[in-house]
Amino acid sequence: MHSLEIDCQTVKQKLDSHHPFLLLDCREQEEYNLVHIPESRLLPMSEIQQRVSELDEHRTTEIIVYCHHGMRSMQVTAWLLQEGFTNVKSMQGGIDAWSCDIDDSKMRY
Repeated sequence: MHSLEIDCQTVKQKLDSHHPFLLLDCREQEEYNLVHIPESRLLPMSEIQQRVSELDEHRTTEIIVYCHHGMRSMQVTAWLLQEGFTNVKSMQGGIDAWSCDIDDSKMRY
């Protein structure tokens, strides 16, 4: 596993234990409306460059980014690290892996 990635089982454990971190959904609004992880915050990849200041309070806290399959979240993770965020990871496999491995009530698309 790439060092910038985290598996969805670990993310689920963090949520269950109320570990403080920001779960960032970088998909588009329409995708988020279809299916998302309730604890997540939507900030689409297409808007993140304009809206990155909204994340300023999280510059040193843990951020876990997810998308549909893990491609966009890896790009967003790399970009946030370049922007000076210190603790960012991408959830491997995205919401699709979450639907398969964690919560099979979540719709797949």
